[in-house]
Amino acid sequence: MRGPGDQRRRGRSGPADAAAAGEAAREAAATAFYDMDQAEKYLTGRLTVFEDLDAAAAAPARRDLNRLVETATAAAVAYIAIVDAHPFDGRPRSPAEYDAVARAFAAVTDRLTKVTGDLNGFAERLAPQMARLESALDRLPPKLTAARDAVAAAASAVQAAQAAGLDAAEPVAELDRARADLARLSSEGLGGLGLNGAMDLADEVARVASAAREAAEELPKEAERTRQALASVRTRADVVAGRLDPVREAMRTLVRGYSQACWQDLRGAAESIEAGVGRARERLDEANAQVRRAEWRQARLSVTAARTELNAADRRAGQVTGRVAELAEVKADPEAAVEPVRFAVRDAQRLATAQPGGAAPHHARDLDALVERIERAPRILVGPNPDYWRYLLELAAIRTEAGDVVTRIRAERAQE
Repeated sequence: MRGPGDQRRRGRSGPADAAAAGEAAREAAATAFYDMDQAEKYLTGRLTVFEDLDAAAAAPARRDLNRLVETATAAAVAYIAIVDAHPFDGRPRSPAEYDAVARAFAAVTDRLTKVTGDLNGFAERLAPQMARLESALDRLPPKLTAARDAVAAAASAVQAAQAAGLDAAEPVAELDRARADLARLSSEGLGGLGLNGAMDLADEVARVASAAREAAEELPKEAERTRQALASVRTRADVVAGRLDPVREAMRTLVRGYSQACWQDLRGAAESIEAGVGRARERLDEANAQVRRAEWRQARLSVTAARTELNAADRRAGQVTGRVAELAEVKADPEAAVEPVRFAVRDAQRLATAQPGGAAPHHARDLDALVERIERAPRILVGPNPDYWRYLLELAAIRTEAGDVVTRIRAERAQE
């Protein structure tokens, strides 16, 4: 038989102890739920940072986290359902009921704890990537500072140029571009650009702003160069204009001393040169007015246009006076013009025959034809009014074709 002491011991493990065990299980489940919720929030925050730094690299991790979040949500729903199903409202329960409550909370605690472990494990696997990105993130602030400093320096240089009355349209346009990119960098930040995109854009802002500053600082020097170029080209216009009388005299010499075929392509050269000089002076007058208005870019374009006109006129003058010299030389000694051509053809023949097996038939034919043309060339000069210009053009064509044969021989040799 059991005594009174046995009954007291059995009372201590009765309803009160069962209730305490149920309450402990409930508190353990609540702690597990809190731990899981905190782990999920921490991991979600870390992944948000990851996406801001490198959205493409974070995409797989986001998919994995979404699956974990679904599991965590299901565990949380299960936990809340058990809390709702087993309220501790002070109503007396039997030990068996408390035991069922404890088992239910213990089961959901295990489930919550497992999800928490999965979340923490995922966070550990993500940590090395995050560490590398956050280390790289340390390089961004200096780049942002450099970009802002470059924009500020460019703005100061542009203001100084404008205050000096210089046309700063180009550096202003570059400065506006740099400012727009800097504003974009500030507004979009890492969430819109990513770490690499933000660093690249910061570098681009610094580069464009530096270019704008350099262009603004160059404006005073450019203005002086434009003034000097204007004076130089105006002097050259006088020089080219001074060639008109020699050109007219050379044309008279050509007309009196040579056949029409020797100078017909130069007809109207003097008038063309005079018109070109006139157009150049008009451009120079425009440039001078633009300099007074500090329109340096337009002034440079006008000076360039004037220089182009003068170059064309100068070349035309050189063609006329040069023609007289060439024709006089060949008229005095027609054979002298042939010698360098014969040498070029002989040089090509030596190269052709030096090939293994001798000259290729097609090269031999081409070179033999050139030799025949050299022999026929003097016939051009037969008659009372020899066409010395056609004679010179034929010799020049033969020499060019001999060079072409040499080029083909060397190309074929390189392919062997």
